[in-house]
Amino acid sequence: MPPLSSPADTDLLPLTLWQPPADLIGVFTDIDDTLTTDGAITPDALDALHALRRAGLAVVPVTGRPAGWSEPFAASWPVDAIVAENGAVAMVRQPEATSQGAGPAEPPDAVRVYPMGPEGPVLAKIYQQDAATRSAQYTRMQEVLAAIERDIPGARRATDSAGRECDIAIDHSEFVQLPQPAIDAVVQRMRAEGMHATVSSIHVNGWYGEHDKLTGARWIVRALFGRVLDAEIGRWVYVGDSTNDQKMFEAFPHSVGVANIARFVPQLAHRPRYVAQGERGAGFAEVARAILQRQR
Repeated sequence: MPPLSSPADTDLLPLTLWQPPADLIGVFTDIDDTLTTDGAITPDALDALHALRRAGLAVVPVTGRPAGWSEPFAASWPVDAIVAENGAVAMVRQPEATSQGAGPAEPPDAVRVYPMGPEGPVLAKIYQQDAATRSAQYTRMQEVLAAIERDIPGARRATDSAGRECDIAIDHSEFVQLPQPAIDAVVQRMRAEGMHATVSSIHVNGWYGEHDKLTGARWIVRALFGRVLDAEIGRWVYVGDSTNDQKMFEAFPHSVGVANIARFVPQLAHRPRYVAQGERGAGFAEVARAILQRQR
């Protein structure tokens, strides 16, 4: 897919017109097809994460990916935390300090995990919902997942489903190519079952509860830094690429799409303010360079 060549292509402003805030606190970012390219983080995107952290900025990926999938990246990437499953769960390094201060006290149901082995970094896995609620909803969601696979031709659960605790996911573009009518049918079925449903660049995610990427961002800012996101949202940036980023695009004055967002623009009720010239990890690195030039 060619990069967007001008704001006229989508009514989005090119990143060259963006003025990042000089008093920036941090960056939220999607992962799949925003930080990653063909399923892996590229050296330029990883270098960008390191550079942002060296500049003293908070960095928090927010993803629809599951907790289990996210754990090794929370332990190895230079980030303050990863918020997974569209806001339901977060992995926070313990006990080392984050870029904005000490990590949060672990709540009673926090789970300690060691994704790199017993000698590696320790993560505190924290949740927005209590354990009893998660357990009841998990059972209900598995029934919906099985019914979708049975009733919608071609629908298959995402290969990372074993690591999911608070949502379900149907693959539409990672290892399975699901046509748009089938994607729409999956979304409709999830919503008919009383679930929230959203479409990322690779999966259709469904869950019970009122969390989403935006509430997850508010939650982690409060838990990690003791701050109120809405009171300072103009000092944060969000970078994303698909329809499940819409609430973030709507809320953040400084929102940026990487160029491959062109695929989803016709479906977006809320678009990012700006668009990078580069796609995926290269686009994220472009955003980071614009931020760091402003910080000098």
